[in-house]
Amino acid sequence: MSRLSASASPYLRSHAEQPVAWYPWGEEAFAEARRRDVPVLVSIGYSTCHWCHVMAAESFSDADTAALMNRDLVAIKVDREEHPEVDAVMMAAASAFTPNLGWPLSVFTTPAGRPFFAGTYWPKEARAGHPAFRDVVAAVSEAWTERRDAVGETAEALQRALVAAAAEAQSSSALPSEADLAALVDEIAAREDRIFGGFAASDAPIETPKFPTIPVLRFLQQRGLRSERPDAAALAARTLDAMADSPLRDPVDGGFFRYATRRDWTVPHYERMLTDNAGLIEVALDAGRGDIAEAVAGFLLDTLQVASGGFGAAQDSESVIDGRRAEGGFYLAGAAERVSLAAPAVDGKVVTAWNGSAIAALARTGARRDAPALIAAARQAVDAVQEANVDADGFLRRASLDEIRSPASATLEDYGAYAGGLLRLAMVTGELAYAREARRLVDLCIVEGALRTPGGRDPVLAGLAAPPVDEADIDRPGGASAVADAALTLWELGAGEEYRGIAERIVRDGIARAVAEPFAHGSLLGVAARLTTAPRQIVVVVAESAGDPLARAAFAADADTVVRVDVAGAAAWAEAGSRCWRTGPRWAGGAPPTTAAVSCVCFRFTSRRIWQWRRSRKLANLVKL
Repeated sequence: MSRLSASASPYLRSHAEQPVAWYPWGEEAFAEARRRDVPVLVSIGYSTCHWCHVMAAESFSDADTAALMNRDLVAIKVDREEHPEVDAVMMAAASAFTPNLGWPLSVFTTPAGRPFFAGTYWPKEARAGHPAFRDVVAAVSEAWTERRDAVGETAEALQRALVAAAAEAQSSSALPSEADLAALVDEIAAREDRIFGGFAASDAPIETPKFPTIPVLRFLQQRGLRSERPDAAALAARTLDAMADSPLRDPVDGGFFRYATRRDWTVPHYERMLTDNAGLIEVALDAGRGDIAEAVAGFLLDTLQVASGGFGAAQDSESVIDGRRAEGGFYLAGAAERVSLAAPAVDGKVVTAWNGSAIAALARTGARRDAPALIAAARQAVDAVQEANVDADGFLRRASLDEIRSPASATLEDYGAYAGGLLRLAMVTGELAYAREARRLVDLCIVEGALRTPGGRDPVLAGLAAPPVDEADIDRPGGASAVADAALTLWELGAGEEYRGIAERIVRDGIARAVAEPFAHGSLLGVAARLTTAPRQIVVVVAESAGDPLARAAFAADADTVVRVDVAGAAAWAEAGSRCWRTGPRWAGGAPPTTAAVSCVCFRFTSRRIWQWRRSRKLANLVKL
């Protein structure tokens, strides 16, 4: 039986029947390499990656190539979505050998886990200057056998360079000012593609790929930028509109593809990721494009939601049409044609962090668009994560498949993003239990005042002494940024000054890198922008938990946090110590009314009652606050 067949990763399962003697990521593979004294191939990809499919069909399914690999190597297959830290470490090492980083990623290491050569896709037969993969394997084996000293020197030199880079990343700076952040907005705006939208150099060729850059768009939408750069949010809205009106977005169900291979947003790479679509829902909401947000939310429910109630990681770029696999074939068909076609497969792996992002997006959209089905879906996703992705000791796991828990440890991204989703759902539903769980998860990430991954880093990487890699916010918030965002939201909800302190420390530790590379650290910059301005909060106490017009208006208002509670919920939050309730309006008779919806706005944690629904129906006054 293959070592991969019982994996919690569809990607690994898809390689289970190949002739390559694959190992899953773990110490067993490196122990075997030490026993046999052979190099290790760490092959990294994910189930919806087109070129991963191509290399699997061409090389890994070929008996002659597999025989060569089995003889001269120990081969490890890694799902980058299941083991993001492994992917990050190997990607950093691969950058020393090729500028064309991506997946499939092939990294050759010593039995001690030291990388000494790497590349991405290699074809089965040599072509266009690219060697055949089997020739690469043969060359690596020859170097290991005949030039072991040179291989060792390369591996150790790279290890020293990675260690030095990790040490350099550990620096702390002052929090940025509004003017500092405004200068970064100018730098980002200078890269706007005035012809096609999005970001590209003015002289970029038409073949330049384009990505959604969601963390940067979310940074541009922060309220803390408006005094210095009131046009920043408009740039984000223009970018969203350009993507939404382009082939990057599926015209049938509204979901967005991973990226476009051309500057004009055409020729998409057709895989559809949960992270991209959840992030673009949030961008659309804050850009005033509620119709886009609700349509993309519908794609999440109709396509990515799995039987447990959680959301799968992605939908494949390929489908089978007339007996042949075709990239994009399904998506290029019209709505009527699709009815007769098999839809591309969904990777049903429920990733904790990515479900947290989906929960936040669905909760906000459900409240803003008065769509209770979306809020119900967010609740179901929480139930799925709590059931399958939380172990008996209360620690998160990275992922699960069909409620089979992955052995992969959770990352800071999982803790931060899931906590953020719980907090958004708590605000929408008024259920304090969600907020309490979010606070517990954030607390697990702080050890003696420092940010730490609960349970430690990946144990195999730790055992191999692989240096940690600086996290970035390229396509989604990195772990540190996600924890900082959740901590700051807890502070805004009254959990205590220590949570603002957590966010401030994380921003200080990363702001130098963010200033140097704003396109790689948009989420951290977003937290920094929130720290520059006093939060504005709205609390709505309603007689019933849903369906109140004042509550709907409040969720459309310009505020950092909006909380809707019923009367009993208000008492529970007050008892828990929420700051807005402690300093909030003085209810007549010591309690809020039970027959009218009442709202208060908190600014700098000073509250004032602003509206009572039965007294007036001019909700525009609330929305314009």
